[in-house]
Amino acid sequence: MKILVCISNVPDTTAKITFTDNNTQFNTSGVQFILNPYDEIALSRAIELTEVGKGSVTVINVGEVNTEATIRKALAIGADDAVRINAKPHDAWFVAYQIAQYIKQNPFDIILTGRESIDYNGSKVAGMLGELLDIPSVSVIKKIDIDGDKGAVELEIEGGKEVLDIPFPFVVGAAEGVAEPKIPNMRGIMSARTKPLKVIEAVEVETFSEIISYVTPAPRGQVKLVPADEPGKLIGLLHTEARVI
Repeated sequence: MKILVCISNVPDTTAKITFTDNNTQFNTSGVQFILNPYDEIALSRAIELTEVGKGSVTVINVGEVNTEATIRKALAIGADDAVRINAKPHDAWFVAYQIAQYIKQNPFDIILTGRESIDYNGSKVAGMLGELLDIPSVSVIKKIDIDGDKGAVELEIEGGKEVLDIPFPFVVGAAEGVAEPKIPNMRGIMSARTKPLKVIEAVEVETFSEIISYVTPAPRGQVKLVPADEPGKLIGLLHTEARVI
């Protein structure tokens, strides 16, 4: 069984976000980048599924050379090898197309992604991969097990849950609960230095979107404190200023 895990290099949630070039470019200066947490969950489950020689795990990233530290972390966690498609990830379409072209030349039984990246929160890549490869895809799953040559996946629906049996190959996007993120141990960190990391060039793809500008959220306003024994004043503020009642 061969599993491919798609990983993203994203800013740490504690990083201060700013923009340059008239708010058209993300300012990476001083920003700490990490392995996307949802992708880390997907990777952890892939490693569990292939334990005791049941298969192999490859990680793939669309990114420039500065993402290799994140890729090495994925190798330290337990992936067997890695591929970096040498290009700036312009948008979800670009990323999905590049990965799909690689998979067409290098088939896998299961393609795992995180449910979304924590920087753009698009939840698009899994669905796009399924369409480009003409194979089943489920964008957000809560559980995955393997039974022979098919996967049993569980997802949440309104009022309950749904369980699907999906034949290989397929694509799924992992959410919280699929697995606990694994912490690299010293052996994993040392072995990650020698594990294969293949770099390939991106293929040409038509561009369908561009970023016009970024806008930061409005700063929080001043807080008004209302004494507990003056509910009328609170109601008045909610009506005249907040305009919520």
